[in-house]
Formats: sequence, structure tokens, C-alpha cells
Amino acid sequence: MNTDKEQLFRQLKKLDTEQRNPNSMEIDVADSLEIARIINQEDKKVADEVEKKLPQVAKAIDAAKEAFDNDGRLIYMGAGTSGRLGILDASECPPTFGSDPEQVVGLIAGGKEAVFQAKEGAEDFEENGQDALEEIDVAPNDVVCGLAASGRTPYVVGGLKFARQIGCTTVLVTTVPAQQISVDVDILIDVPVGPEVVMGSTRMKSATAQKMVLNMITTGANIRRGKVYENVMVDLQLSNEKLHERSKRIIMMFTDLDYEQADQLLEKSDGHVKTALVMHLGEVSKKKAEEQLKKHNGFIRKALANI
Repeated sequence: MNTDKEQLFRQLKKLDTEQRNPNSMEIDVADSLEIARIINQEDKKVADEVEKKLPQVAKAIDAAKEAFDNDGRLIYMGAGTSGRLGILDASECPPTFGSDPEQVVGLIAGGKEAVFQAKEGAEDFEENGQDALEEIDVAPNDVVCGLAASGRTPYVVGGLKFARQIGCTTVLVTTVPAQQISVDVDILIDVPVGPEVVMGSTRMKSATAQKMVLNMITTGANIRRGKVYENVMVDLQLSNEKLHERSKRIIMMFTDLDYEQADQLLEKSDGHVKTALVMHLGEVSKKKAEEQLKKHNGFIRKALANI
């Protein structure tokens, strides 16, 4: 075994995600109900571990919000499951929050093909991470968030090193404890979920923990940018019939309008739910509603309070 392989072997041997879980030693002879029970019992532990890292998650929310306010992006980088989770979170932001599709970006080792089929070896070189960031013209006002269950994926580490060099805020979401992390980042969100039910299968608890954290970062940043009124998403894009109907329901929820009236108001507001709500609740024109929303950074409460 050559030196590099020996070093990798020793690193993997120590990682929490590569240990055997004592609670699932008999899973190979368990029936289906017991298998489901064992997995469920382990999954229950994930939210508790995430809770311990909420202060760090809050810092990541603030960093993402600041980047968005300054025309920057949140860029996720990962390999395998982690990379797919970043792409998933990024792709769901525009229809949910009406955000620019380029505002949250997901990069995966091996490129788009790796989303559907694993590309072995693509994650093994730090320079690939740097190349991926250079290809999308990463800039200092971007936040680069590495996703790596092990905390050591070369593609992610290389990207974070490069991002830090050029002045980006860097975040690492990992599921091993901080003491097993060697790369320097501005915000470390380590959620040590412990050994997986199936040893090394980080598509399970590790993936669940990462998805919970990513949901909080993008949802939190968008809430802080006025994309939500009370607890309802009101800046959604009417990209399909379901979202069009949801928009009418939202208008009806906050007003005394019936279905047809809500549809008419939505049309008058050019399909913009926030504008429609300020128009009706504030009893103002479309132009005035748009001015108020712009003046108050998209927050409906503030816009209405100052009419």
C-alpha cells in the first residue's frame, strides 16, 4: 500500500461515520418491521444533534442573507449524496421564495451527470473543487458552503481553501465532530450523528442532518429578506398551476375575498402575491404597494404599518 492510500485508510478508520453501530448489529437477521424500527430509532437522534449547533446555523443564515443583500450567492459544494442535497436545496429556492435561480448554486463533484449516476474519483482531487468555483466566477461577496459527511472530501476541501483565499465567507456542514476536521472555515457546523445503521452509508443519518441544516440556512435567510408573511411564503413564482392556485388561496387566507375576487386581484398585481396583499390590506394602488414594498425591503408587515 502506498503512502497516500495508507494515510486515507487511517483517516477513514478514525471517522465516526465509518464506525459500526452497536444498535444495528443484528439488522441482517431482522424482519422488515424491526429494520424500520432500528432505522427510525437512529433517525430520532439527528434532530437533537442539529439542535446543539443552532448558534452556528444562525451565523450561516446571517452570512447567506448578507451575501444576498450584496448581490452575492450561496454556493453549495459536495460529492455524492452531499452534492445532491446541495443541488436539491438550491433548485427549490426559486419556486418557494421567488429568488433568482443563480442566487443559490449547487455544485457536485463530477458535474451534472453525477447527480444521477455516481462518478467515481471525481471527488478525489482538491484542484477539481477550485476549478468548479472558477468556472462559475466565484467572487468575494459569495458564501461557499462545503458539504461533506466525513469533513475531508478533497473536492470540498479544495473548494473551501480557494474560496477562503479570495475572501469568501466559508461554511462547512459535516457529520463528524470538530476535532476530526482539518480544513479552516469561518463557520463550522459539525453535527456528529454517530455511526450509521449500515456502516459508512452516509445517505442515511448524515444526509438527514445535512438536509435539515440546509433547509434552515436558505429558509432563514429568505425569511430575513421579507419572503414570508407571518408563516406563509408569499414571494413564490407562479411557475405551474399548483402554485397559481396556492397563490389565490394565500390571498383568500389573509383577506375577505372569495376565489374569483382573489383571482382578479392576483391578475391586477401581475401575479405578485405580496403586491396583491398590500394593495388590498392597505387599500392602495399597485404602484403604491410596490413602492411600499421596495421601501421596506419586501416586508409586508412594515409596508402595511407605514401606509
